[in-house]
Amino acid sequence: MPDIMTLKEWSVRTARLMVGIPDYQTYVEHRRQTHPNEPIMTYEEFFVERQNARYAVGKGRFRGCC
Repeated sequence: MPDIMTLKEWSVRTARLMVGIPDYQTYVEHRRQTHPNEPIMTYEEFFVERQNARYAVGKGRFRGCC
């Protein structure tokens, strides 16, 4: 039987996504299942990469959120 996310886990994950905090555990699970022989970023690397992608940092512009 597949793991069913508890209401608390679902609520926390949803709240984090709503404020722009990506879900590191989902990323790790995806990498392990889909790309087993490739490295997995640390939480810090993952957070910085997601923030840079969200705000288009390093692409010659700062998009921001508004």
